[in-house]
Amino acid sequence: MKDYIVKPLPPQQELESKKILKKLSEAHRYLAELKGMAETIPNESILISTLTLQEAKDSSAIENIITTHDDLYKTIIFEEMYANPASKEVRNYALALTHGFELVRKNKFLSSNHILKIQEILEQNDAGYRKQTGTTLINLATGENVYTPPQNHQIIVELMDNLVKFINNKEMHDIDPLIKMAIIHFQFESIHPFYDGNGRTGRIINIVYLVMNDLLNLPILYLSRYIIKHKSDYYRLLQSVRENENWEDWIFYMLTGIEQTAKETIGIIKNIRELMQTYKHTIRKELPKIYSQDLINNLFRHPYTKIDFLMSDLNVSRLTARHYLEKLVKLGLLEKHKLWRTNFYINAPLFKLFISDPIVDNSQSIRTINHNHD
Repeated sequence: MKDYIVKPLPPQQELESKKILKKLSEAHRYLAELKGMAETIPNESILISTLTLQEAKDSSAIENIITTHDDLYKTIIFEEMYANPASKEVRNYALALTHGFELVRKNKFLSSNHILKIQEILEQNDAGYRKQTGTTLINLATGENVYTPPQNHQIIVELMDNLVKFINNKEMHDIDPLIKMAIIHFQFESIHPFYDGNGRTGRIINIVYLVMNDLLNLPILYLSRYIIKHKSDYYRLLQSVRENENWEDWIFYMLTGIEQTAKETIGIIKNIRELMQTYKHTIRKELPKIYSQDLINNLFRHPYTKIDFLMSDLNVSRLTARHYLEKLVKLGLLEKHKLWRTNFYINAPLFKLFISDPIVDNSQSIRTINHNHD
């Protein structure tokens, strides 16, 4: 149905069915466990640096922006020298996500300007909300126009103002925040306010909304991985709400995603914690003169590290940083590699925790086409 008219929020239907309430309980249970598990890692930047990049990689993959973990970390290590366009886009996503997280952690509020800034960092332009007509969503496999979002700029602005009010005003709709998150995501994707980056911006809003409502302290929910595995269901259920007001199946899908990805992320954090303890005990025993918590933090914040990172994190000279890294290589805790004339060092066991890619559902991919926008 291509002529769906986006209505202001809140929805008028009753949304808390028995099916939803049962799944809601499970989603909250594992989300709370994830929040507690994250607190067992002594330095929050370890999880922010590593898990944010994984979310960035997977969210970008939904939009067919594909990169490898190796390319992604090399882009961070070598910055402009390592020109991998997809990796740079993923890096921009991670920066946008981190920026959004810092905004809501500080303000407990997500404004229109915040959303515009998130998208600006993500896309590296300041085009703002769509002003020109001609935007449609097509099925890449069939070429079919599956949905036409609002075309009028003023209507887009009004719907976004309504959405921002819905996000921030708890009295506007007395409903559980996880159900509300599913509504917010549907509404944002249906407004489709930007020329580009709508899907990724919408998934960033999901994460920062959970932080804003104290359901997480850090932006670490791996929701994009679930969407990759079930991409055809994602697009089908979005459209089912538009065509049939089938909110129940859409909300159930999102709650299942929260539950399953919370479970997966709990497992990843447990593995990180255990690996950190192994490194800590080994370095304390074998290299007590170089041991410090700052060193451990560096090795786990940067799966790929280099002398400059160590100099900055430990406030040591280049010679000392090189000495530390070479000792860790000799002990078998790091692998030494070289690109051009620069050495870099990989925490291989940590890297391996992140390199299992999900089985991708490629049965349906949707792309935004902007016919009248350069």
